[in-house]
Order: sequence, then structure tokens, then C-alpha cells
Amino acid sequence: MDYQSQYKRAISDPRGFWQEQARKLPWYTFPETILSDTAGRDEWFADGQMNTCYMALDHHVKHGRGDQLALIYDSPVTGTKQSFTYQDLLNEVSQFAGALKQKGVEKGDRVVIYMPMIPQAAIAMLACARLGAIHSVVFGGFAPRELAVRIDDAKPDVIVTASCGIEVDRVIAYKPLVDEAIRLASHSVNHCIVYQREQVSATLDATRDSDWCDVTQHAQPAACTSVNATDPLYILYTSGTTGKPKGVVRDNGGHAVALNFSLSAIYNIKPGDVFWAASDVGWVVGHSYIIYGPLIYGATTIMYEGKPVKTPDAGAFWRVIEEYKVNVIFAAPTAFRAIRKEDPDGKKINAQALSSLRAVYMAGERLDPATYDWTREHTGKPVIDHWWQTETGWPICANPVGIEAFNTKPGSSTLPVPGFNVQVLDESGNTLPAGEQGAIAIRLPLPPGCLPTIWQDDERFKASYLSRYDGYYCSGDGGYKDNDGYVFIMGRTDDVINVAGHRLSTGEMEEVLAAHPAVAECTVIGVADSMKGQVPLGMVLLKDGAAIDEATLEAELIAMVRDAIGPVASFKQAIVVPRLPKTRSGKILRKVLRQMVSNEPLNVPSTIDDPQAIDDVKQCMRKKGVIS
Repeated sequence: MDYQSQYKRAISDPRGFWQEQARKLPWYTFPETILSDTAGRDEWFADGQMNTCYMALDHHVKHGRGDQLALIYDSPVTGTKQSFTYQDLLNEVSQFAGALKQKGVEKGDRVVIYMPMIPQAAIAMLACARLGAIHSVVFGGFAPRELAVRIDDAKPDVIVTASCGIEVDRVIAYKPLVDEAIRLASHSVNHCIVYQREQVSATLDATRDSDWCDVTQHAQPAACTSVNATDPLYILYTSGTTGKPKGVVRDNGGHAVALNFSLSAIYNIKPGDVFWAASDVGWVVGHSYIIYGPLIYGATTIMYEGKPVKTPDAGAFWRVIEEYKVNVIFAAPTAFRAIRKEDPDGKKINAQALSSLRAVYMAGERLDPATYDWTREHTGKPVIDHWWQTETGWPICANPVGIEAFNTKPGSSTLPVPGFNVQVLDESGNTLPAGEQGAIAIRLPLPPGCLPTIWQDDERFKASYLSRYDGYYCSGDGGYKDNDGYVFIMGRTDDVINVAGHRLSTGEMEEVLAAHPAVAECTVIGVADSMKGQVPLGMVLLKDGAAIDEATLEAELIAMVRDAIGPVASFKQAIVVPRLPKTRSGKILRKVLRQMVSNEPLNVPSTIDDPQAIDDVKQCMRKKGVIS
């Protein structure tokens, strides 16, 4: 069935479409109720019985695929490599599930996982799923206060952590951070299980702490617990406007069905293929496409404890692809921008060594055409932009190459995925014609796999996502569709600036700046102006070895924006900066930059990758007279 047929069927007959997809998975009890409404919330597969860990491990072993590679661990920061077959992983997960069970963990209990990118993180997640417990993975290295907030919201019985994480060449002791978070939290944590790494040995509190190896060694392997499809699998916290993080809930049944569908329809993966999501288990990408998606589908997944550069250099990604014969890689555009900055001519890319690679996928932020073109040119592979959110758990828009491949357009995430009825709305909720920018919204019901609610806060879920437009999920992103129905995401709706009454997308200006041959990365924000309300300010990061003085570069960038968008943009200033403040997942902290130029108190999130970047940008702004 071609894309249009599948898409129309998923929109007009969602029950029939998703029932067919659900039949591809091994349920304990197949659901008769496919889509239902419970207290104003749509639910998928409400009467289905299943276990996500069973689908990801036991089912494959039971059907003779126990010797296939399930998980490859590659850690350039420690020089460690390790492989697990499906049988190996099942043994490890069953044993650790038994250890959690001995600590009293049962179906519905919460477990916080605060781990680096090591196999034990995956094992802990799958062990929770095996017991029907709800895990909440918190990015390793988060500040104690942020971890404490999540502890108080999730109220876990157990925290699972490691003695340390490693950021390039910097070792971060985790146990003191966890201890401080437990001290700050109002909720009492009964047990803390610590995986001791050789780089740092954590000191354990005998009244609360246990060594991972000790408790696992003395545990009995645990069997899978049957859960309802609508029971939560995990809670994943994302930033909220109130300062309190939102606990995005993911159910078991819809999540499994959606991810299984996506591996085939979007990523064109076959069982046994090698899939590498170069992300972290602390983010939604890690949940969906390092752990659950590839394993449910029967692929081989890679856990990489390293960076795109500096571990050891800009050739790191290409080494992993060649060594493990990766078929599909998925990473954020910022990773490829970092590689491009250090290796602008692509000298570390040996296209012949990438023969196994079929496609490069990018998501997590807007893919600028310059990064798209550079990656495609130097790898010789299709570059596929796709758009999704922590809340949706899987892609909203993509090039559905597993169904039907379409020509790509730089700057576009191509077409809505079957199940997502994507519309562009004006401020009154009216559908806008092709070419006009507005708010991107998804007509309800959302397909399986999307968040059913916020943990313990249905009202916040409705207020955050369903109240802006009646009958729609509001994504918070802005953009437009072209005449072919291709979707262009231009950035968050608060990244639209008003210049003398003209609403202009800073994302569009960023695309122009990124096209300059000397620019490795950039951002554009709005600055208050007494005459025009707002004017744009560009900040650019230069490629390594770029030979151009700042005045010449600024003049060329101003001319480029004038030519591409017009004088109405009033783009008159671009600052060269040594780096841009980002989250650990690579998103530029535009809100912090806007607060900076407005002389407002800085609300710096705990997810910032390098706080020093803020001072570096401030210094550049002062030098140019943007701030005093």
C-alpha cells in the first residue's frame, strides 16, 4: 500500500489501521477495544495485556533469535567495547529484575535511573518494564536540585545509578550528586543500587545503598509481569513554563505498536539490521530508538559513550559506522554541525567505508539546509530530516521511505507520518493555505505512542497541549506547508519576531546565515527596538580555519539576509562567538540569549552543557555594544 493510501486510512479509520499494526506484536491478550475515551483522554488498546520487555527480548529468544546481536556498547572515553546477544541481554535483564524485586519493586512502583551511557542503563530500564514498574530516567550529571524535584514528583522506591559518568576526558562522580538530591528531596528513597565503575569507586551507605554486582549475583531471575496496555511504561521529564518539569507519561501498548511501525515505515529497518541512534538514554530518542524501538523490532542497537568530536576527533561517527556496519544513523543536526566545524572539507569521511549505511536521519532541532547539504555531499547518502517531540515519542513528520520514498526538500521534514493529522492554524484556529506560516497543530486523536497525560496532573496536560485549539494538540512549533504538502518547521512559535508589524521567522534567517561558507553554526534572536518593536540579532560560530575578518563577514551576512528575505527583516548585526550555550542534547538556549540581551534575570536550565558559554557570549555582546 502506498503512502497516500496508508495515510488516508490512518486518518479516516484509525481503529482499523492501528488494529492491523497491533497484530504484528506478541500480546498476552490481544485488545478488542482499539481506541476509547476515558475522562476526556484518548486511550489505545485499553483491554490489551502485554509486557514490553517480553516483546523486546523473550519473544525473539523464544523464536530462535537468541544468538543475534541485540546491543553493542562502544565507549571511546574508556576504550571499552562489549556486545550482547538477545539471550545475553535477556539473562542480564531477568537477573537485575530479580534484584529489583528483592528490593520490593512491584508493578506500578517507580524507579529513578540516573546513569551514564553504559549497558547497565539499558538493563535497568528493561528490568523495570519486565516487572511492570515505571522507570524515570534522569540524564546522568543533572544537578542535585533538579534530580530532587524529579524524585519528589515521581516518588520512587529505588534509585539506580553508577559511581560516575565521563564527559570527554572529565570524570563526574555521580554518587555525591545522588546523595545530595536525596537529602534535598521531601520524598524518602528506600534503596539506591550503585554500579561501580573502575574510574571512580563510590562510597556506599550501608543503610540504604547496594552494590549492583552484589544484589544481582544473589537474585533469582524474574519473569515478565503482565500489564495493561494503558499502564505507564515510563515517565520522562521535560521542561515546563512554570519551572516545574512536566512528567511525560508513556503507556506500554501504544508505545510498542507505534515504535514497531516506525522502524519499518520511517527508518526502513529490517530485523537484524544495525540501527544507531547517537543520543543518550536520558532523552526521548534514547528511550525510543536506542532501547525500545530497535529491540521490539528485532534489530541490533548501539550504545555509544562518546561525542561526535573530541572522542577522539571528528572521525568518531564514521569509525563506528564502518566498524559495526551500521545501516541507519540518527543524530541531532548539532552533532553534524560540530563535525562539519572541525572537518569542514570532510577529510575524515571515507565514503567507501560507509557502504553499509543506507541513510542519515536527523531530528531534535531544525535541520538547516547548509548542514543538510554538507552531510549529503560528503557521505553520499540520503539525509532525512524528521520532526517529533518528547511528547509524541516518535516522528510526526518524515520521509516514509519504508512505505514510499519521496524527494527531499532542504528545510522540510517532508510529510506527516500516517496517524498524524497535521494542520497549520492561524491565531483563531483557522486552517491556513499553503505557504502561510502559523502554529503547527495535530487534530485529535493523537496516534498510539503519544503521551496520554502528564504524571499525576491531567489538568496540566490539557492546559499545556489541548486548550489552545479545540480538538487539536498544540505542538508549540510554528511553520508552514508548501503546495506539495511538505511540512517546514521553522522553530518554536516564540521564535517569531515582530519587526515593524511584520511577523518574521528567526529560523528562516538562520537558514540564510548558515549558508555562508565560513559559518559552522548560528542562531538569530529578537532584540527590543524603540522604532520597530524588535530587530534580529545574529550570532555565528565560524568553521575551524575560516579566514575572514568579522566586519567583512557581518557585511556579507547582512547582504545575504537582505537578498533572501528583504529589507523588511532589518537584519543589521551579526556577532561572531566562540560557542553558543546549548543543552546537553544540543539545543541552542535561545530563551537565555533573549533574556541576556533584554537585561532580564537569566533562567539557565540544568540541562546546559557548558555554563561558561554564557559568559563567552556576554563578552562578545559587550564588545559589540549589544549589552552594557
